[in-house]
Amino acid sequence: MYSKYGGYGRLSGSWELLKASARVLLSDKELLIFPFVSALATLAVTITFIVPMILAGFIDRITTGQSNVQIAGAVVAFVYYLIQYFIIFYMNTALVGAALIRLDGGKPTVGDGFRIAASRAGSILGYALIAATVGMALRWIAERFGFVGQIIAGLLGASWNIATFLVVPVLVVENVGPVDAVKRSTGLLKRTWGEQIIGNLGIGAAFGLLTLAVMLIFVPAFVLAAQAHALAAIVGVAAVLVIVVLFLSLISAALSGIYRAAVYRYAATGQVTPGFNPQLIQAAFRERRRARMLF
Repeated sequence: MYSKYGGYGRLSGSWELLKASARVLLSDKELLIFPFVSALATLAVTITFIVPMILAGFIDRITTGQSNVQIAGAVVAFVYYLIQYFIIFYMNTALVGAALIRLDGGKPTVGDGFRIAASRAGSILGYALIAATVGMALRWIAERFGFVGQIIAGLLGASWNIATFLVVPVLVVENVGPVDAVKRSTGLLKRTWGEQIIGNLGIGAAFGLLTLAVMLIFVPAFVLAAQAHALAAIVGVAAVLVIVVLFLSLISAALSGIYRAAVYRYAATGQVTPGFNPQLIQAAFRERRRARMLF
C-alpha cells in the first residue's frame, strides 16, 4: 500500500516540495543572482581554457598519444576542474547561506550570501580539490576501461553525488573542514537512506519537462523561419529559446539550493521549515526505519 507521499504519490510530493521552495524564492528573488553569477563565471573560465588551447593546437597534440602532452593535458584538466568546482561550490554556499537565513525567519541580502561564502573560502577550496580529484579519477576509469569503465564511473559518480548532497549546507552552518563536511553529509545520508534527494530529483524532473515543453513550442517556429530563409527570424527564435532555457536553469538551481537547505535544517535540528509540509520532509527519515524493519 502506498502512503500519501510514497510510491506513486512521490510525484505529488515532489510537486509540493517544488511549490514550497518556489514560495521562498518568490520572497527572495535576489537568490537567482547566485546561480546567474555562477553560470557566467564558469562560462568565462571555460572560454579562457578552451580557446587558447584550440588556437595553440594543444587539443590536437593530445590526441596524437604523446605521453608528455597527455600528462600536460591531465594537469590542465585538473586545474580546470578545480577552478570550476570552486566557483560552483562558492556560489552554492552563498545561495544556501542566504536561503538558511530566510528559512530561519531572517531577511537575507545578496551581500549576506557572499559574506558567508567568503568566510568559508578555505574549506570550499579544499572541497573543490577533493571533488576535482574524484572527477579526474572517474574520468580516468571511464577512459581506461572503455564501456565497462563508463558504467563503473557513472555508478561511482552517482554515489559520490548522493553522499555529498549536504556538504554545502554543512560547510555553511557547521564551519568544518572539507573532509569533515563529506563525513557529516555521509552520516546524514545514512539516517535518511538517501531519500533526501527525491525532492531535488523532483525539481530537476519538473524543470526538465518545462524545458522540453518550451523546446516543443519554439522548434516549429524555428523550422518555419528556416524554411522561409529568414535569417533574422532564425537568430531571433534561437536567441529567445536560449534565454528562456537558461532562465529555467537558473530557477531550477535556485530551488534546488533552497530545498537542500530545508532538508539539511531538518536533518541537523529536527525543525521543519514553515511552508514545507512536515510529512514530506519527515518521510525521508522514516524510510531508514522501514528498511530496517524489512531486514
